[in-house]
Amino acid sequence: MKEMLGCMIIRPFRLSDHVCIKNLLADVLSEECYEETIDALANQLSLDSGLILVAEVEQQVAGIIIGTIDDNQGYYYRLAVHRDYRNQGIGQSLIRSLDKRFRNRKVNKIMIALDRHNEHLRSFYEALGYQAKDFLSGIAQLRIVNG
Repeated sequence: MKEMLGCMIIRPFRLSDHVCIKNLLADVLSEECYEETIDALANQLSLDSGLILVAEVEQQVAGIIIGTIDDNQGYYYRLAVHRDYRNQGIGQSLIRSLDKRFRNRKVNKIMIALDRHNEHLRSFYEALGYQAKDFLSGIAQLRIVNG
């Protein structure tokens, strides 16, 4: 299932994306965050790869969102957009597309998993309409994090 948004495509993660995604994450995340995210990505791929979405612009990987479902709640775990593609609506498009997937799976609630690596995105999520009650700070309990 692909969603076309202008010249951007939001689509499910493909195995052939692996190298591009690793490079993107290495470029935009701190080393510690990268290591945690790669582990969580591997965990989520084994749990449900359908909750990992990729933004593609002109056949280039421009962003990724990694989501997970735990106890029938959907979580946005990690959002990363290539520096060259920021402030173009890619992050918002990834969130909206994953939101649709969560709603199609009838999750009870959608939460934003925050940790020290993505706390700076709180205002971004708030601008999209999320409120304090929608943020989870203790993400170590999630299966995607603790395997």
